Amino acid sequence: MLRITSDLAIDENDIEISFVRASGPGGQNVNKVSTAAQLRFDTRRLALAPDVAARLARLAGSRMTKDGVIVIQAVRHRTPERNRSDAIERLRELLIAAHHRPKPRRPTRPTLASKKRRLEGKKRRGDIKARRGTGGIED
Repeated sequence: MLRITSDLAIDENDIEISFVRASGPGGQNVNKVSTAAQLRFDTRRLALAPDVAARLARLAGSRMTKDGVIVIQAVRHRTPERNRSDAIERLRELLIAAHHRPKPRRPTRPTLASKKRRLEGKKRRGDIKARRGTGGIED
């Protein structure tokens, strides 16, 4: 069992990991060894609250298919074992972030002093610009 939060755990049998060949530089080793890990996890197997599921879909973005399957590619490391653990850790971080309820924003109002400072600055700038046109040649 992979523990995500205190009330959420994933059975490791629900996570499907396959190894594919990684792209990019690496010489002949890239063409012979399948080191990149591709993790597939079906989110429909979890009993998620609707708000958590919506946040998960938003956070996953293009990594989630229309069927609710999260696909994570891990190619950071050179060994399949490290890429496998990296993919699992990234899935765990994604689920933890989806469980985190964002703090609602409370709209604030500017203070009277900040309004006065802003208007004084505008007035100063306007005076500077107004003085630029004076003192020219008149016909």
